[in-house]
Amino acid sequence: MGFTEPDLPSVDAGLFRTMPRGERLKVLTRHWVEHGFGVPSAVYLFYVAKCLLYAAGAAYVISLTPGIGSLADLSSWWSDPIFYQKLVVFTLLWEVIGLGCGSGPLTARFNPPIGSILYWLRPNTIRLPPWPDKVPLTRGDRRTGADVLLYAAVLVSGVWLLSRPGDGSAVEGFGHVGLLDPLAAVPLIACLAVLGLRDKTVFLAARGEQYWLSLLIFFFPYSDMFIGFKLVMLAIWWGAATSKLNHHFPYVVATMMSNSPVLRSRRAKRLLYRDPPHDLRPSRVPFLLAHAGTATEYLVPLYLVFFADGGLGSWVALIYMAVFHLNILSTVPMGVPLEWNILFIFSLFYLFGAHTDVTVWQLDSPWLLAVLLPSLLFVPLLGNMRPDLVSFLPAMRYYAGNWATSTWIFTGDALDRLEAGLTTACRLPSRQLERLYDADTALIMGQKTPAWRSMHSHGRAHNGLVDRVTDGQADTVAVDGELIAGFAIGWNFGEGHFHGAQLLRAVQARCGFAPGEVRLIALEGQPLHRQTQAYEVHDAALGLLEKGQVKVRDMLDRQPWPTDGPRYPVHDVESFGPLCPTPSALPPAVTGKSGTGDLSADPAS
Repeated sequence: MGFTEPDLPSVDAGLFRTMPRGERLKVLTRHWVEHGFGVPSAVYLFYVAKCLLYAAGAAYVISLTPGIGSLADLSSWWSDPIFYQKLVVFTLLWEVIGLGCGSGPLTARFNPPIGSILYWLRPNTIRLPPWPDKVPLTRGDRRTGADVLLYAAVLVSGVWLLSRPGDGSAVEGFGHVGLLDPLAAVPLIACLAVLGLRDKTVFLAARGEQYWLSLLIFFFPYSDMFIGFKLVMLAIWWGAATSKLNHHFPYVVATMMSNSPVLRSRRAKRLLYRDPPHDLRPSRVPFLLAHAGTATEYLVPLYLVFFADGGLGSWVALIYMAVFHLNILSTVPMGVPLEWNILFIFSLFYLFGAHTDVTVWQLDSPWLLAVLLPSLLFVPLLGNMRPDLVSFLPAMRYYAGNWATSTWIFTGDALDRLEAGLTTACRLPSRQLERLYDADTALIMGQKTPAWRSMHSHGRAHNGLVDRVTDGQADTVAVDGELIAGFAIGWNFGEGHFHGAQLLRAVQARCGFAPGEVRLIALEGQPLHRQTQAYEVHDAALGLLEKGQVKVRDMLDRQPWPTDGPRYPVHDVESFGPLCPTPSALPPAVTGKSGTGDLSADPAS
């Protein structure tokens, strides 16, 4: 690995171009075992610099609070209650601008390294309303001037809230600055909520399940407020632990650790798999690490929230959890939630160290639970039982390997026409790479994303479903839905509902593809109480072609590349049309005069 050159497998580029998809995946997944994504060292330096900028920027901005003190006196005021309030606001702004999760090369953003603000201040880009048929004034998928103004209002109200002084209320032991006036948070709360009803992407990018909820906690007095902050952290830890009670998580552990720039030993990385390069299913090592991580997120936060007293046991627990999050940071996970982990490490020592005297047993207002329980208990429960209804973010199913995912299949020049037909702020990732590297390097490096997907359990199902849908069809290109979402809507973070049928409809309205030119395989996450995952196959012009179920156990038996053996097993299949439709094979009533069809039509008709 060089400073600017990627670490790629030793394969002739000309030969690689002629390889079928399965052979390419075999080469790249075997390379992943020891090298991960293989990005240049400069990429890691970029993320280190970004994290330092986040920490320094937060400290500087908060130091501008009247009466709090200068940066030189940080040690005397870092534990003031208003510091954490403003840190929440600063982090929300950092994320909603696009500087945090979902940024940089590890999310296929090479140039420019962010999307978000570049899209959401631009009219005519795609927006994805969460409930367009239920919430008035939210129909449509085109960003209007009103949407742009709403997003600008979120930024302005966030900056204005950061500039507010404390109310001067006395908080014993923490100076005279006081707390933020909760009414000052109302514009940000209202603007982000209204904008979220118009475009779920922006609300989720702001990490609304944590930071927007925390803004509501500002309305409670100091003691209850800090109990609320602690309960939010507890719910995130427990939600993440619960979501890992599946067969998918060991695949995540092995894949993440193979990508770790800190773990340099190739021998140690090979120990993560059963028999590399022949059998790339996880060994017992990631299974044990997965169980240890799940137990950690249940037990240590339980102690910190309910039983910590500031003594030696508390500090052992704090340091243990800090190391736990540092380990996540060291793997530089795809999606790069780095600042989020930094905030958690800081919050450990802030909430459970500096403010350890505030305990949940001192809760005074039952209204705090009325505010928190719907978001911290009922929404995650629904999301685990019905993952099709709730994003994995508010469902708090982090790092679980059990997400909604998709693969988009293009034929002919459809991918070029997709790029030409949408209003965006960047080009497709493959085109971005071609500006940075020669064609051969860009080709192989661009194929690392499907290799990363294939290393996960659900990626093995996608490999089988792609073969099922294409059925040997020539001239097809399979693209991970994450890359499509990042290009089309400006943000991607492992949320498959961003690049499912709703986005396909928006794309079709702009590009008018003919039947068979663009198809979508959407694989839903696994419900907590079932051992199957639902899938659907859509055509951009014709709508739903097929739906059915795949069994989790079938994923676990597969290698991360398709094989020439029996077809991937699917169950409870309902078919609504051919999986490889062509305009000439369809009646005029279906294709229409232009041959572009109508995705909104009933696929069964």
